[in-house]
Amino acid sequence: MMRSLLVLVLFAMPNAHAEDLHFLVPGGAGGGWDSTARGTGMVLRNAGLIESASFENISGAGGGKAIGMLIETASHQQKTLMVNSTPIVVRSVTKLFPFSFRDLTPIARVIGDYQVLAVRSDSEIKGFDDVLARFRENPRSVKVAGGSVRGDLDHLVPALALRAAGEDPRRLAYVPYDAGGKALAGFLTGEGDVLSTSLSEAMEYRRAGRLRIIVVSAPARVPTAADVPTYIEQGIDFQFVNWRGFFSAPGLPDEIADRYSSLMRDMLQTSEWETLRARNGWQNLYLDRQAFGEFLEQQERDIRSLLLELGFLREAGL
Repeated sequence: MMRSLLVLVLFAMPNAHAEDLHFLVPGGAGGGWDSTARGTGMVLRNAGLIESASFENISGAGGGKAIGMLIETASHQQKTLMVNSTPIVVRSVTKLFPFSFRDLTPIARVIGDYQVLAVRSDSEIKGFDDVLARFRENPRSVKVAGGSVRGDLDHLVPALALRAAGEDPRRLAYVPYDAGGKALAGFLTGEGDVLSTSLSEAMEYRRAGRLRIIVVSAPARVPTAADVPTYIEQGIDFQFVNWRGFFSAPGLPDEIADRYSSLMRDMLQTSEWETLRARNGWQNLYLDRQAFGEFLEQQERDIRSLLLELGFLREAGL
């Protein structure tokens, strides 16, 4: 009798390894969101933490199309995790879409990815000093391409660097694209003089010899790209890290959200993750879902204040 009861209990217990997760990427293939979601899903699966992982890219409205879909179909999305990052806060503050992190269920902050400026391999621009010299002579002569809309992350970071160098960031000529993959493709065909993107997005093209990274927003050189100087090394008091993490649909039960948050924590301890993290130059920045929510509240206040100072909110009609 006891043996039969034990068997029934074992069959009734949820099996973490039987988890099937669907990863939603609110942008096109090839960008930082895409690589983070696909890398996370593959590591979870290969490490035996989940049974299977599927992936879906939905571009449009700076990520707003995917967020809207997730909210509208929330009752069918309990096994969906959407990757996002600092732009979900920026785009909410600037009202580029009508959503915010409050409309979703924050799961966990997972990594940090530094931002870089890069040029094509045959560019005459050798370093950030050259960018500054050209900008000071004629701001329109240095077009910066990026995988986000005006006033968003890929625009905001070089603007902040220019401000730190004593220049007017509002004079920056910025060429926007929908997601990092499209920005890279357009930039490599000659659209723009400098590319603003994440370190992890630039690394594949750097290894292939198609671009050179001229500066990274880290506080010190990153081992993955040890020859790339920081802004600080070049006399610019500036550093920035873009977090990436995961959200689920609104109304997700606490016990499921807690399980997903713990799953991300466990993933960061695996050797498979360390291999992926080191190759991409990511930094582990894990926060559980409660701490992640508190972090988002504070970042929203900080970014609103910063954008007001830079004039981007006024440009957005606020």
